[in-house]
Amino acid sequence: MPLSTDPAPIEALAIRAYTATTALGRGRQAQADALAARRAGLRRNDFGADPLDTWIGRVDGLEDAALPPALAAWECRNNRLAWLALQQDGLMAAVEAVRTRHGADRVAIVIGTSTSSIGATEEAYARAVDSVVPADLQRPAVHQPHSLGGFVQAATGLAGPSITVATACSSSAKVFAQAARLIQAGIVDAALVGGVDTLCGSVLFGFNSLGLVSAQPARPFDRDRDGLSLGEAGGFAVLERDDGSATLRLCGYGESSDAHHMSAPHPEGLGARLAMGDALARAAIAPDQVGYLNLHGTATPANDAVEARAIDALFGDGLHASSTKGWTGHTLGAAGIVESVFALIALEDGLLPGTLNSQVPDTACGPQLRFDNAQRRIDYAMNNSFGFGGNNCSLVFGRA
Repeated sequence: MPLSTDPAPIEALAIRAYTATTALGRGRQAQADALAARRAGLRRNDFGADPLDTWIGRVDGLEDAALPPALAAWECRNNRLAWLALQQDGLMAAVEAVRTRHGADRVAIVIGTSTSSIGATEEAYARAVDSVVPADLQRPAVHQPHSLGGFVQAATGLAGPSITVATACSSSAKVFAQAARLIQAGIVDAALVGGVDTLCGSVLFGFNSLGLVSAQPARPFDRDRDGLSLGEAGGFAVLERDDGSATLRLCGYGESSDAHHMSAPHPEGLGARLAMGDALARAAIAPDQVGYLNLHGTATPANDAVEARAIDALFGDGLHASSTKGWTGHTLGAAGIVESVFALIALEDGLLPGTLNSQVPDTACGPQLRFDNAQRRIDYAMNNSFGFGGNNCSLVFGRA
């Protein structure tokens, strides 16, 4: 079976702004500082009335961060985090700039999430009396998968296509690919992309029922890894055709589907290799030009072993590859945008994160897996996001 569909190179897109808000803090610099200091955002689970025995990446202050009155109809934990993330790193100014240049209907919103605002729906059921939900939660727009996309549209005033991508843990990586296609097809001139997922009962107890949650902080690629830590996060980026002024660019994307199993990756990493190969082909670069690879690296035994095998088959020993989920937890539908932000930080600052919490390398993994941070200038960085159902996406970012 071929390892690439040999897609043609694409015209790189400018990244005008980017940001992330995670358990590490609010905005880009909080992420960079924590990565450099190897300071984790994970803590013992204190979410919900009857917390599981696990560790989580919880964003501080969401409970005190109500939406502005004009957006009160969208009130829920997920949209609160979206609003917080939108306020960081000049993101709204960048949105306003592309809207001024192109018009509101020429800027798309492409947003990824896995659970959207299902936490509000859980609350509605829990507080229902005689099957009637409380009046303050009788807001249908919040109780549906496009709640996040609808909220971002209301918050920004953008009027182009508004799309929610829900492909599990690859959701907010695939938004870059979909936005690139919308721009390349001439449907829009720019796009606001991103993703938000927040902690809720469905996430914590659902993943626990699958036997994927560890009682310890996640240890990706460690010999003794036994599961993931869940987290919450939000992040965004503004994409536009490059007029030659961009310092950071989206250079390539690759998407594939294992079609192998509901929750397990293809045992030979076939889907992962297809996604990475196609991303490199669209970026028109060779594997040895990638200086940093942010792995999906969930710390589950099967995922890490398969991804490491796929990496070893494609890249040389000199690649610095790591998982950052020991810092933030697995933020599910927001993982793609958060870890793309880490890749962009690597390009701008030369900060190549290692793999937090992990101490004993799994001998089944290749030499590309790094536990310690490194500091050096790189020209290209890749981000992998692989979701349940074999939904895979790899992105290549470059520095001008």
